[in-house]
Amino acid sequence: MLRDLSPLFKYMHRYRWGYLRGMLCVVCTNAVWVLFPKVLQAAIDGLDQGITRQRVLHFAGLLVAIALVKGIFLYAQRWILIGISREIEFDLRNDLFRKLELQDTGFYQRFRTGDIMARLTNDLNAVRMLLGPALMYSANTIFFTVGALFFLLHISPFLTLVAWAPMPLASVLVQYFGRKIHDRFERIQESFSEISSQAQENYSGARLVRAFAREDSQMKQFEQLNRRYIARAQRLVQLMGMLWPTLEFILGISMIITLLVGGHEVIAHRITPGEFVAFNTYMILLIWPIIAVGWVVNLFQRGTASVKRIDELLRAHPAIDDSAADQAVPADALLKGEIEFRHLNFGYNSTPVLHDICLRIPAGSSLAIVGPTGAGKSTLVSLIARLYEAPEGSLLIDGRPVRSFPLAVLRRNIGMVPQETFLFSETIAENLAFGAPSASREELMEAAEAAHIRQEFQEFPKGFDTVVGERGVTLSGGQKQRAAIARALLRRPSILILDDALASVDTYTEEQILGGLHSYTMTATTILISHRVSTVRGADQIAVLDHGRIVELGKHEELLALNGYYAGLYQKQQLEEELTVAG
Repeated sequence: MLRDLSPLFKYMHRYRWGYLRGMLCVVCTNAVWVLFPKVLQAAIDGLDQGITRQRVLHFAGLLVAIALVKGIFLYAQRWILIGISREIEFDLRNDLFRKLELQDTGFYQRFRTGDIMARLTNDLNAVRMLLGPALMYSANTIFFTVGALFFLLHISPFLTLVAWAPMPLASVLVQYFGRKIHDRFERIQESFSEISSQAQENYSGARLVRAFAREDSQMKQFEQLNRRYIARAQRLVQLMGMLWPTLEFILGISMIITLLVGGHEVIAHRITPGEFVAFNTYMILLIWPIIAVGWVVNLFQRGTASVKRIDELLRAHPAIDDSAADQAVPADALLKGEIEFRHLNFGYNSTPVLHDICLRIPAGSSLAIVGPTGAGKSTLVSLIARLYEAPEGSLLIDGRPVRSFPLAVLRRNIGMVPQETFLFSETIAENLAFGAPSASREELMEAAEAAHIRQEFQEFPKGFDTVVGERGVTLSGGQKQRAAIARALLRRPSILILDDALASVDTYTEEQILGGLHSYTMTATTILISHRVSTVRGADQIAVLDHGRIVELGKHEELLALNGYYAGLYQKQQLEEELTVAG
C-alpha cells in the first residue's frame, strides 16, 4: 500500500505539520468519545446509591460536555485534514498542468486529450478522497477501536474474546474485496477515459460529424462506451453491495454473542449492569468504524488506482531536453536568424523522414520550400523551433548548436504559423496578442493590416473584441490563417515560419499578404512552405524537397532552367491559370 502511495509522499511531506495537527485532533476526538460509555456505566452503577436530581444533572452534564468537546475536535480534524487534501489537489493539478505544458509533440500523439482530461478530473478527485476522507476515517477507526478495545478488555477479557471472535473473518473479507475493488476501478477509469476522448473528439470535430451525417453512428458508438462504463461501475457497486452487508452481518453476530454471553455474565455477577451497558455501547459505537472500513477500503483502492494513472503523467519526461542549454544566454536575447542544416538526418519511431539535409539560410534572407505531400517539409521547419529534436550538431542557429539556446529564448525569437491553425475561445484581440501580450492596440492593428484581415475583423459587430469560439469555429479557414499570420507578425520575430499558411486564401489575398509582410520580414529570416509557385517565386532561395531529400535548390529562374520538379509545378499552375481565365 505504501509503495502505491510513494508518488504522493513529497506532497504529504509538504503538509506534514498540518497532518500532525489533524492527527492530534483525531486523537483528542476519540480520547474524549471513548469515555462516553464509561460515563453511562458510572451512571447506571450509581443507581444502587439512589437517584437524585444532582446526580442525574451531573452525569447528563458530563455526557453533554463529552459530545460538545468531541464535536469541536471533530470539526477541527475535518477542517484540517480535508483542507490539506484540497491543497494537495491544488498542487497536483498545477504540477500536472505544468508538466503537460512542457511535453513534446510526440507525447500528445501517445495520449489522447480525453484521457488526459479524465486523469486531471476523475482520477485527481479519487486521489483527493484518498488523501482526505480515507486517511481521516482510517485514523478515527484505528484510534477509537484501540481505545474501545482497551476498555472492553478492562470490563471483561472473556466477553471481549468471544464478542470479537468473528472479526478475523472481517479482515479476510476486506483484503479479498480490496483487491477486487482496485482491479475493477482501474477498468472503470479506463472506460471513463474512453468516454472523455470520444466526447472531446466529437465536440472538436462537430462540423465534420455533421458534414458526413455521422451523428447516429457517433451516438451509437458513444452509447456502447457508456454502456461498458455503466456495466463496469455496476459490477463495482455489486462488490461494494456485498462488502458492507457482510461486515454488518459479522457485527450483528458479535452483538448477538455480546447479548447472550454478556447477559449470562451479569446474572453470574461477573460484571455489573453498568459494565454490561457500557460494553454494548462500545460495540454499538464500533458499528460505524467497522462499516467505515469497507468505505475506506473502497476509497484507498480507487485512490491507488488513480495514483498510478496520475503518476504516469508526472513521470513522463519531455523528449526535448533543455538541460544542455547555455543558461548564460539572456532571457531577452535577440537572434540574428542565420540557420544552417549540416548533414541532418531525422525520423519518427525509427522511420526515416529527412536524409542528409545540407542547407544554409543567411540571416534576414528568405527560403521557400516546395515539394509533394509527405516530403518532410513541415518536419524540417519543426526542427528549427525544437518541436522535434534534431540530432546533435546537425542544426545551428547563428553559428551555435540549436540545443545551446534555452527553449524560452529560442521560441521567443520564432514566429510560426503551422498548417493546422489553432485559435483559443477568446476575443480576436486576445488571440492576436497571444505571443505578444504587451503589444499595443496600434501594433495589433498594424499586424492585422499586414495579414490583410484588419478590415474584415473591424466589420464584426464587436470588432476585435469578438469572441471567436472554440478553435476559432466562427471564422472561415482563410480568416483563421490570416489571424494566425497576424499573431506571428505581432511578435516581430527574428525567424518567421509560414507552413502552408496561405493555402486557404485566394491568389489576390495572397498577393496582398505577401506585400504586407515586407515591412516585417526585412530583417527577419523568413521560411515559406507552399504548393503555389506564386507564393515562393520571390524568395532568395527555393528548395525542392522530395522523399526527405533536397533535390533542387536555387532561385526561381535557376530552378526553371533545370526543367525538374519545380519547372513542372510552374508549368502546371500556369496552365491552370490560363484555363481559369479562358473558362
